[in-house]
Amino acid sequence: MTIDPADAPDVEFPRLKKSVVEVWRNAPEHVTVEILDGEAVMMARPRTTHARAAGELHAELRNPFDRGRGGPGGWIFLLEPELHLGAGPDIVVPDIAGWRRERMPALPDVAALTLAPDWVCEALSDSTEAVDRGRKMRIYRREGVGHLWFVDTRAKVLEVWRNVDGRWHEVDSFEGDGRVRATPFDAVELDLAALWAP
Repeated sequence: MTIDPADAPDVEFPRLKKSVVEVWRNAPEHVTVEILDGEAVMMARPRTTHARAAGELHAELRNPFDRGRGGPGGWIFLLEPELHLGAGPDIVVPDIAGWRRERMPALPDVAALTLAPDWVCEALSDSTEAVDRGRKMRIYRREGVGHLWFVDTRAKVLEVWRNVDGRWHEVDSFEGDGRVRATPFDAVELDLAALWAP
């Protein structure tokens, strides 16, 4: 039996088809490629409102939770980290991810992380929402990510989800411009208006 070279396993990722890994490796800079369930999924880079919301949320969380300024500290946050999760692996790039320092005391100097985060945030857009709420949500649940937030700049909504015994449960949903406390970062109020700022 002859194996099509495109279907042969990749040397670095032997559980993935070579053709899928080649799409991921050779993607143009203006797109993000993730490998989900063994398939390359290509998405346009985020729109400015999407990128700003993720950046503003990162700024809101960084000082109190990452640096311990005005808050409890104990976390490490990264914007758009590359994560290699599971046996495949699935290669995902969340908008923001956070690890408790008790699980990751120091940030390793690597291109991609294999330790699943404790918290993930995805900023939703028309082009990413189905994947974020579908495949990626399932991958995060499978890998034991404890908390997942969805930021929807179109509707000005923050959704807060928690993984309980391997099932996602929506804990809360916040709309508009108020100040809120959202688990697992409820020690400090977050300014939602900053996420929607033009």
